[in-house]
Amino acid sequence: MIAALAAVLPAGSALAEDLEFLIINDSDADIVEFQVSDPESNVWNSNLIPEGYVLPSGNEIVVIVADGRDICEYDLRAVWDDGGEYVEYDANLCDLGEYTFVDP
Repeated sequence: MIAALAAVLPAGSALAEDLEFLIINDSDADIVEFQVSDPESNVWNSNLIPEGYVLPSGNEIVVIVADGRDICEYDLRAVWDDGGEYVEYDANLCDLGEYTFVDP
């Protein structure tokens, strides 16, 4: 299922201002939400995992931050199906290119 989602988001389809980012779920639970936020904002953007899908344990998906901004630093938030949550502040997504989530 996740491979199909990655196929929907090919690497070359993003606009110049959009940021492609790989999230890897190396935890024991499914990730049901992945959100980013401008560090200067107190509001999380929409869930970047498409509606009706989850990121199962042991899988990965490419997400696109399509906010039209030319920034690299974002706050990250992942929510697991068991209610666990992880937040990291001021992550440089341009430098990282990917993020591996482990058990909450």
